[in-house]
Amino acid sequence: MRIDLHTHSTASDGTVAPAGVVEAAADAGLDVLALTDHDSAAGWAEATARAAELELTLVPGMEISTRHEGAGVHLLGYVLDPTYPPLVEELDRVLAGREARLPGILAGLAGAGVVITEQEVLDQVGEAPAIGRPHVADVLVARGFAADRDDAFQTWLEPGRPGFVSRYATATADMIRLVVEAGGVAVIAHPWGRASRRVLDLAALEGLTSSGLTGLEVDHHDHTTSDRATLRSIAESLDLVVTGSSDYHGAGKVGHALGSETTAPEQYERLLAAADLNASGSGRQVPAVVGR
Repeated sequence: MRIDLHTHSTASDGTVAPAGVVEAAADAGLDVLALTDHDSAAGWAEATARAAELELTLVPGMEISTRHEGAGVHLLGYVLDPTYPPLVEELDRVLAGREARLPGILAGLAGAGVVITEQEVLDQVGEAPAIGRPHVADVLVARGFAADRDDAFQTWLEPGRPGFVSRYATATADMIRLVVEAGGVAVIAHPWGRASRRVLDLAALEGLTSSGLTGLEVDHHDHTTSDRATLRSIAESLDLVVTGSSDYHGAGKVGHALGSETTAPEQYERLLAAADLNASGSGRQVPAVVGR
């Protein structure tokens, strides 16, 4: 069984529509796929319908922006009720923060001699509810200011670069609790891959486990072989589920092909068991795992 639990579509910053991601997953020989667009369940309905037609198991999820000790931490929430009011309120604040920082990003870029317009960015966003830096990056690439998304981030959009603007994000522990209250399970995405590395040591992960954390995304392209071994050991010591995922974005992220990193079937079953337990304890009506 081949399982990929972290992918993105045009419902956030991917370049392939939700149904297209499902079709690509089937073509790649995947048996289980999670769609985890940023801070939103907007792609679930389309992906679910196509997965049912293709008899591919679909796990509904989302990648949520959080902050711990001043650093951004991305949280993967699976099989959670997206209508849970406290969760909706926080996601609305996160999405509003994404939109509110766009003028600041454009002003910072303009100050460095890189002039792009808000409309150009909105054309990249399309119907997605979340405006992300990748949409700005795509404009920079199209205008010749960067070679690809990675180059755009490194040159213009990362902290310390002209186009970086901070935004609102929920405290990680608080969001973990909200995911659990919404009947879902929380897994930290690429914990040692970006700024989160400096704040997610053993003590911090132990504390987040106490808040209801279920797992760590250990097998990810951002992690070295050494990182993976250490994170796997930490997960074992804290009894956390270990996942692996491609973090697929279509053409928006090079080297993250569907199924290039996968989750072991026994770990996937542990994740679903934890989700069933949280759903039962929450009393919420959670979405079904299609094809389970």
